[in-house]
Amino acid sequence: MFITLRNINKVYHMESVDVPALRDVSVDIAAGEFVAIMGHSGSGKSTLLNLLGCLDMPDSGTYHLDGVEVSKLGSDTLARIRNRKIGFVFQNFNLLPRTSAEENVELPLFYGPPLRSAERRERAQTLLRRLGLGERMQHHPGQLSGGQQQRVAIARALVNQPPLILADEPTGNLDSRSAEDIMALFRELNREGITIVMVTHEPDVAQFSKRVITMKDGAIQ
Repeated sequence: MFITLRNINKVYHMESVDVPALRDVSVDIAAGEFVAIMGHSGSGKSTLLNLLGCLDMPDSGTYHLDGVEVSKLGSDTLARIRNRKIGFVFQNFNLLPRTSAEENVELPLFYGPPLRSAERRERAQTLLRRLGLGERMQHHPGQLSGGQQQRVAIARALVNQPPLILADEPTGNLDSRSAEDIMALFRELNREGITIVMVTHEPDVAQFSKRVITMKDGAIQ
């Protein structure tokens, strides 16, 4: 099993109040799955995605990613795992505004094994051409539409060739046509063997996945 969570609990301490975010969550996700996580605001779905992405750690329970228990690893090891195994796609794109599309895509390559600048450039350009942005490589994010910015973000997530893509409301800031295009792209990537876990509150977006996990009050229903 590619992802295995067992009895995961997470509590956020807000001043004098404890807010349980995840309650005894256990789930398995096989390599090559396309899973959507759904639930109302505050249901725990984004917290779960952050844990899957090694951006946060559980208070209790275990998380195995590709056979490695990551829930007790140090920050440097977690950073390497995030860089090599996980690509992130966010609702707000999180692109550097004064940097070209090509340079945005190259950015994760600076944190992995050393590559020559020509190799970084070629890898970024190949992905941008594949995603239909061959004529937009030198444009800054402000010169691109929302759908084009999300494609740049997806190219950036793919540039290190990770086996896992985590997407947090990836169509939340897009019009319906752009959203359909992005989801068709995710489906194509999944057919190529990439595991995708996506948070969404939109049923028409979730239907692109192969399995839906529903959360309520920090627990899987």
